[in-house]
Amino acid sequence: MRREAVALPALALGVFSIITTEMGFVGVLPEVAARLGVSESTAGLLMGSFALVVAVSGPFMTLASSAVDRRAVLAVTMGVFAASNAVYALSTDFGLTLAFRIIPALLHPVFFSVALATAVRLGERQPARATARVFAGVTVGFAFGVPLTSYLAGHFSLPAAFWCGAAVNLLGLAGLVRFLPAMPAGERLSYGAQLGVLRWGRTWLTLASVVLVFAALFSVYGYFAAYLATVTGMRGSWISAMLLVFGVVMIFGNFAFAALLRRGVRRTVLAFPVLCLAVFAALFALGTHLPAVVALVPLWAVVHSGGLIVCQSWLGRDTRQAPEFGNSLFVSFSNLGITVGTTVGGWSLAALGPRALPWTGGAFALAALVAVALRLAWGERAEAAPEHGPGAASAGSGPVPVGEVIH
Repeated sequence: MRREAVALPALALGVFSIITTEMGFVGVLPEVAARLGVSESTAGLLMGSFALVVAVSGPFMTLASSAVDRRAVLAVTMGVFAASNAVYALSTDFGLTLAFRIIPALLHPVFFSVALATAVRLGERQPARATARVFAGVTVGFAFGVPLTSYLAGHFSLPAAFWCGAAVNLLGLAGLVRFLPAMPAGERLSYGAQLGVLRWGRTWLTLASVVLVFAALFSVYGYFAAYLATVTGMRGSWISAMLLVFGVVMIFGNFAFAALLRRGVRRTVLAFPVLCLAVFAALFALGTHLPAVVALVPLWAVVHSGGLIVCQSWLGRDTRQAPEFGNSLFVSFSNLGITVGTTVGGWSLAALGPRALPWTGGAFALAALVAVALRLAWGERAEAAPEHGPGAASAGSGPVPVGEVIH
């Protein structure tokens, strides 16, 4: 118990530092663009490229590293992220910075897959509670890591923000090496057993809805700082404060959507794109009014926070027979959505200006609503024989993925 009590926070710190490194660019995108001598839409590629690499490499890198000691995988990943933050702090070259966004992105999905498995191993009696404690680092990363990066860049310097990120990576590395035991890799499922969940058309509709939901969220959130600075006229300190409010509210929003999912997965998943549409419409209508935007940001954060747990629960229903592979699919396709969203958002920003960003997010949300409706219609036809689908529950189907909610 003592080892678990210390090791789980060490894992959570590692998750926090990775989320801070991945998403920290959201709050400092204008400063990064100025330092590298590129436009803000071009700087947005630093977000999109990271997500694209995660999306493409996730399942393959996770399988490729499955024979390596799990503690070693976690430690190497933390070291690579620390080195990447150091490059961000020192480099003024866009190409070099882009390269060191791609390198850690290759290890990002591996870290999350291994961290989840490690949490389950450490918390054998209460695996769900153990994994929840570890992945609290995701929400805390949004709540404090992203605004901390923005604050340090605004009040000290952009390199100071990245040096701080490197320090947190190294602290996480030290905790993992000190408190985690050596963990040789165990037996893994065959490729065929894992790929079997992709034989079903409804699974692909679910994956499409995941991509579209994350594209909707990040086509707007990815340019959070640029939108508030240009459209609303906020200064750097205000933007940092709004990022902090956004992240803190996400913590509570996550629990709110968990409660909604317990009452009904289908209703919640169907309602989620509608909520996105409502938020983006309000953001477009009120974006030039500072007091209104200040009031809207917490509501935006509540809806944004639901994307992770809603989509993970939704996909988990179709991948119960191979939960670990299902988790890797979620990481890959959610990041594919982030790539699509930030890329299209960048095009919209360059061609139409930041005022049009909510329209971009709204278009993706509407497409997500259509995909969810089609998946629900398909599911109703399949309910008569659930034992034939990958979403069928059975005593031997394996553990339920993190975030899975049954109703």
